[in-house]
Amino acid sequence: MGVTEFLHKLESPHEPGLSSAQLMLTNDDLKPVEPARRQWGPWNFVGFWIADSFNINTWMISSSMITAGLSWWQSWICVWLGYSIAACFITLTGRIGATYHIGFPVVCRSSFGIWGALWPVFNRAAMACIWYGVQSAIGGTCVYLMIRSIWSSFETLPNSMPASSGINTRDYVSFFLFWLLSLPAIWFPVHQIRHLFTVKAFVVPTAGISFFIWAIVKAHGIGPIVHQPNTIHGSELGWAMVNGIMSSIANFATLIVNDPDFARFATKPRDQLWSQLITIPTGFAITSFIGIIVSSSSTVIYNQPIWSPLDLLGNFLEGAGSGARFGVFCISFAFALAQLGTNIAANSVSAGTDMTALFPRYLNIRRGGYVCALVGLAMCPWNLLSSSNNFTTYLSSYSVFLSSIAGVLISDYYFVRKGYLEVLDLYSAHKNGPYYYTLGFNWRAYAAYIAGIIINVVGFAGAIGDKVPIGATYIYNVNFFAGFIVASSTYWLLSKFFPVPAKSPTGKWLEVGDRVVDPKLAYDAADLERNELYEPYSGNRSVEEDEKKGVETAAMANPVRDEA
Repeated sequence: MGVTEFLHKLESPHEPGLSSAQLMLTNDDLKPVEPARRQWGPWNFVGFWIADSFNINTWMISSSMITAGLSWWQSWICVWLGYSIAACFITLTGRIGATYHIGFPVVCRSSFGIWGALWPVFNRAAMACIWYGVQSAIGGTCVYLMIRSIWSSFETLPNSMPASSGINTRDYVSFFLFWLLSLPAIWFPVHQIRHLFTVKAFVVPTAGISFFIWAIVKAHGIGPIVHQPNTIHGSELGWAMVNGIMSSIANFATLIVNDPDFARFATKPRDQLWSQLITIPTGFAITSFIGIIVSSSSTVIYNQPIWSPLDLLGNFLEGAGSGARFGVFCISFAFALAQLGTNIAANSVSAGTDMTALFPRYLNIRRGGYVCALVGLAMCPWNLLSSSNNFTTYLSSYSVFLSSIAGVLISDYYFVRKGYLEVLDLYSAHKNGPYYYTLGFNWRAYAAYIAGIIINVVGFAGAIGDKVPIGATYIYNVNFFAGFIVASSTYWLLSKFFPVPAKSPTGKWLEVGDRVVDPKLAYDAADLERNELYEPYSGNRSVEEDEKKGVETAAMANPVRDEA
């Protein structure tokens, strides 16, 4: 077998007849979702978010507010506000995917350019790989508790790891087992994994509520818990609440930009709206309430706040009888299932989709998911979880980059293009295409993206220990909003003074996603003729003349054609 034939066999499934340039832009996982795979109804989104809300990460964020000095009700207010705001952002990006049935990497091309989209996609993929490792490390702790519940001697397993590694043999074995057992779940197609979340939506909440009741019983009722006051006051209290709100939003930074990866499977665009807008704050607030009360109970039981529910479960094992051990095993198993579902939804699928856009000729979502898992294994995620300070610092720094990307995407779709996209040209590398811009890059998007990051750079330096002006610290305390507002407004202003091509031909709100059925992406004679009609979008004709074309132009830009 020759090298060429071998490479051909490695290629991802794709539509026949694609040009070499198109093989760098699309495969079967990147193309618009055809009607047969649009299987996510509103209740699937409800189940998805209920299942996703019950994970250790959500507990840690809410309970870390307790360790920062907030009372339980102050922490819960932060959670409600933070996740309600996050839900609004989620539905904004989700609408793009649900309307045009395209994922985040393809949506990016409309604003950043055909080739310019590769950087935000790479950025998102890299972050997803890191987060996959973090969630796996948390899942490893669940496995450790499961094994320790059965064999108490596992606690004293001899250590052969060097001190510089930051982990011992016992914990690494647990981490590796979780990582290994997660691999089969990556195999399934995205439109089928909704069944995993259906199971998780029943099993995990049951375990979480059981843990909640158990902690209250050990604390001798909820009274001693809810009467614990906040330990900080004045401006320190105010900024701690702001940080709590921002931590909740930062927890969603990745999902805000990649929600189109799931929303594109929606049966109808409205299926993703209210189901997500209501379920996200409600589901995460309930989970966080359990986490807050459980963390507060640790102060009553052990005279110190324990921010990780898994650490609290470990304490429950001290001198425990067989009944308590069985209880810890069941709760730990449910939490491990929760981590698996969260890792697949928020990280594996996202990274796989992004890597598909980076190397579509040889990578699909499944292969990209396995690359993500390997990166998560190679990094040292346990170092990020060594303290609540490390954890929240990482979350904040993570959201700085993604807030700028979200700002550009939302500004481009809602305020600049007014909901109008030319789907076929999102898969075209033709230089006269409307999304080719300058050498495939939209400089307006990059200028806005960099501006959104710069506003937070000085404050981030202060967050990791450098001495910075207090004003920079205040800005960084609201880092997601600062990055989003600066990036979105900068992009809008630049597009106002330097108009982008392929805006709504009518100048009004115009979504034509209902014309996207199962488009043929390979070029033929008709497509070449179509691209001649698009030549004006490269700047050879005024925007006013383009708008006179009206909806007729939208129909030509988004023809309804089946691959058959």
